[in-house]
Amino acid sequence: MADDGVLRLLTLNALFKADVQPRLRAIGEVLERRAYDVVCLQEVMARGHARMLAAAYPHRLYSGTVLLKGGLVLLSRWPVVRQRFVRYPFTGPVRPEFLMRKGAQVALLDTPAGRLAVVNTHLSANRDDDWSDGNRYSGVARAELGRLGAELARLDPALPVVVTGDLNLPRESPALARFCAAAGLRDAMAGDTRPTYRPTPSWPAPPAFDHVLVRSGAGGGLSAECRLVLQDDTVTLGGGRTVHLSDHYGVEADLRLAVSRPIE
Repeated sequence: MADDGVLRLLTLNALFKADVQPRLRAIGEVLERRAYDVVCLQEVMARGHARMLAAAYPHRLYSGTVLLKGGLVLLSRWPVVRQRFVRYPFTGPVRPEFLMRKGAQVALLDTPAGRLAVVNTHLSANRDDDWSDGNRYSGVARAELGRLGAELARLDPALPVVVTGDLNLPRESPALARFCAAAGLRDAMAGDTRPTYRPTPSWPAPPAFDHVLVRSGAGGGLSAECRLVLQDDTVTLGGGRTVHLSDHYGVEADLRLAVSRPIE
């Protein structure tokens, strides 16, 4: 935690394919250099890959013998009091994504400013890029958000909560808005129209899929200021070819936590 009392969090979809090891090594160097308090990563599919990223962090959450459940990794400088992995239900259409066993990591951290619940998640992709309620993938999103909402409801209401990761829903998505309203979450980047998925010639104006959603607990408060990072960072491969660290940008959040008493 910085001297100004800010707890710094990074969320990043690390991209599980194409030049994986050199990109992950470069991401690990970024994590060493920038010294975040909490890092939430998605699409880290192998235990060996997770170890490449975790050297600077004494507390590491990921599960699975070879392939990691949900492709999720949570790194923290502060102790993890409790944690669990929640698997999302299988909902059609059938798709290769089932192999990722998508879900959410729910972790309770003991920070110098008090207890904080951090939820790292990666929802299923909408292969039609159509987020209207009638689309065939909208039922998938509703089922996964329903399970996520149920897990949030299990948390002590006095706890401040951060839900972050690649939700695969645009910021203006009605499904995301309904979920936030039901769970009492606030979008820390509300009104920001910039994409978090890297634009390409075939998709020049993608949406923001990566989010930081916060809920102030009854026992204190939580505020967040966010910025996009890792937009221009690259790694040089053999032959001089350069690639970006991921097909997503990172989202960096300055969290200010005010808790009136420790929560047992």
